[in-house]
Order: sequence, then C-alpha cells, then structure tokens
Amino acid sequence: MDLQLQAKIKVVQLYNETSNESYELTTDDVYVVWFAKTLQNWKALVSTVIPDDRYYELTYNGDTKETYIDVYVKMKNVAIPD
Repeated sequence: MDLQLQAKIKVVQLYNETSNESYELTTDDVYVVWFAKTLQNWKALVSTVIPDDRYYELTYNGDTKETYIDVYVKMKNVAIPD
C-alpha cells in the first residue's frame, strides 16, 4: 500500500474515533505536508481541511510494526524581525 495513503487513513481513523464533531473525515479531507522514509521506517506530517489548527506527526517503526501519532495545535504565529 502507498505509505502516504496509509498515513492519511490512520489520521482519518484517529479523528473519527476521537472527535466530538458530527463531521466524518475522509482521506479526501487529509493532505500530506511532508514525508520521509529511511530503511523500514517513515515519518509524515499531515493536516486536514478542518479549520482546527491541528497537524499530525506520524512515525512508523518498521522494527516493531507500530505507528505513533502526535497531534499538535498551533498556539501562536509570531513574526520576529531581524
């Protein structure tokens, strides 16, 4: 299976299982911002079209066949001049 699609599916599953919203997320609502694969491991930064300021960091450990998902919420966006 396409690893980026796999990452999107995992975010959809997590969102739909834990969200209190009536909206059902699909893979069409999810996009991969960044993806890297090294040997049997991969990492993806993923976001959704839902305006909740969340993004998801997925790390796949090929040795243990486990995916870890960290969910982040943007707290601030501050410009600091040089």
